[in-house]
Amino acid sequence: MRPNADFWIQHLSLEKHIEGGSYRRSYTASLNISKDQLPPSFHGDRPVATSIYFLLEQQQFSAMHRIASDELWHFYFGDPLMVYEIDTNGKLIKHLLGNNPGNGEQFQCMVRAGSWFGSKVKVGGEYALVGCTVSPGFDFNDFELGDRDALLAMYPLHSDTIHMLTH
Repeated sequence: MRPNADFWIQHLSLEKHIEGGSYRRSYTASLNISKDQLPPSFHGDRPVATSIYFLLEQQQFSAMHRIASDELWHFYFGDPLMVYEIDTNGKLIKHLLGNNPGNGEQFQCMVRAGSWFGSKVKVGGEYALVGCTVSPGFDFNDFELGDRDALLAMYPLHSDTIHMLTH
């Protein structure tokens, strides 16, 4: 029998995430980079890398947001997850995470620093358990949650995606 989302939430001690879904930080590198060695988009020192478990259920979405670092997504278990990325040039990129390459699914995808992105379980799926590795490491001081009206003004061609992944 396949474990349900509640099994993973309890087993991995996941908590609610501000952008949607549930998460827990699983790794923080002990090596740090000082603010003066980082681009101006960083607001303090950072570990060289951090990693989280992240779980989204079918009725949830990860709201559009952006961070100052690259974020590598890893598929672990469950159903396919669509990661929507609007890159710094305004191009919409759809990454399909999953374990069936025959259906166009990938085990990993990269979202570049400064891109707006969000995610949702593929239609018909129950949940997706993934991991996210951020380098330089994640800090909420570098996190910006997307404002629907501002994103629609910047990217009117992507209004369907923006409406789906914002409040």
